[in-house]
Amino acid sequence: MKRILIMTAATVIVALAGACNHAANNHDADVQAIRDTESQWNQDYLSRDPEKLAAYYADDAVLMAPGMSSVAGHENIHTLLKTMTADPALSLKFQAQKIEVAQSGDLGYSQGSYLMDFTDPQTKKVVHDHGSYVTTYRKQTDGKWKAVADIATSEVPPGAPQPAS
Repeated sequence: MKRILIMTAATVIVALAGACNHAANNHDADVQAIRDTESQWNQDYLSRDPEKLAAYYADDAVLMAPGMSSVAGHENIHTLLKTMTADPALSLKFQAQKIEVAQSGDLGYSQGSYLMDFTDPQTKKVVHDHGSYVTTYRKQTDGKWKAVADIATSEVPPGAPQPAS
């Protein structure tokens, strides 16, 4: 009887160790998947294709960018991206310094820095912006990671207010 208990306990310990190792492997794969997603997202900014760019956002996503009102929902984000990509000066590059994935494996986030050029709609001058971002991701049923909250904060001080016309 004692031998059966020892064998059962050993089997449980081996199974738990295997499950922990499997979770760690999934965690590493999920972190790499988010890293790969962001790498491709950067490349897709070069295409200036709003459909490609909007595809990185979940249907219920929120985008918060410096100097703009927050935009919620895939269609509204698509509309904003269509306007942004029409700007010939647009350039965006971002790099994560940290990527974390929840133990549950369904949520993750990246935190990093960005460089962005765009045309100021009022002054018509190119603005060279840089700052920090946090993007929260949710794993989709197909295994892809999509942004559900994309928040950037500029480190460039705002310009002086324009005189009233």
